[in-house]
Amino acid sequence: MLDSLEFILAGVLVGFCVGVTGVGGGSLMTPILIGLFRIEPHIAIGTDLIYAAVSKFCGSLVHAKKLNIVWPIVIWLAIGSIPASLATTWVLDNYLSQSSQYKAVLTTVLGFMLTLTGISIMFRGHIEKFFNKFGKKLDEVTIEQERQRLKDKRLYILIMGIILGVFVTLSSVGAGAFGIMALIIMFPNLPMIRIIGSDVVHAVLLTLVAGLGHMNSGNVDFNLLMWLLVGSIPAIVLGTLLSSRLPEKIIRKILGVTLFALGLNFILHPVKAKPVKPAEQVIVIQTSAQTHQIV
Repeated sequence: MLDSLEFILAGVLVGFCVGVTGVGGGSLMTPILIGLFRIEPHIAIGTDLIYAAVSKFCGSLVHAKKLNIVWPIVIWLAIGSIPASLATTWVLDNYLSQSSQYKAVLTTVLGFMLTLTGISIMFRGHIEKFFNKFGKKLDEVTIEQERQRLKDKRLYILIMGIILGVFVTLSSVGAGAFGIMALIIMFPNLPMIRIIGSDVVHAVLLTLVAGLGHMNSGNVDFNLLMWLLVGSIPAIVLGTLLSSRLPEKIIRKILGVTLFALGLNFILHPVKAKPVKPAEQVIVIQTSAQTHQIV
């Protein structure tokens, strides 16, 4: 019962931060599960991917209703990310799952994505201003010009989808903050609400596919998932309602620094598998001793 309450509180904390700042739950939930609750990295990542797909789905419905989605961006991102996610899952199952470096690889990639996410959160405003200098004002860009720009950048969107597919499947981090920053760089003239809407819908598709891949590998804890959702869904609603009254910029900076520090910690101190051979040797020694006593 105590564990259930702790997981609910973790869901409340992450859900509230997501509601206030819009920061992806994966960048917060996965390090909490690994660092605080000592959940195995592959279980934390797999569970968090399904958690992200469910929690983002409601937000995607709102964006769809308000016509905030640029479907060509979503489609081309998905064309790159979904096959990349499936391929990454296959590699994990067939080559890395039995390796002693399995956990180290996952936590190192997680650390790398957390540091990128932390930087993108801390310096998002500066990055937006920098790339806005190279774009026209919104009223100077016609719909036809925007469509042409989308066609011209399909290859870049596809490549970004592949990158997200690989790293999100390995770490459960990046579909939110990192994906938004990539779209801002590629489409500085696109209204922010349409970038966010497009990114959220693509994140639902990607995290669902990646999460199902992990679930097929046995990396999803459904009991943990249930308690996290119980805490986070009401907290997301509350955080969204209170977001206009809270110091969002200050909270973003704190989150950015925290994620950056967590990322460095995972890179410098990745979770390693427990050694197997010494344990086997102990068992052999004990068995020999018992045999000697019997004789």
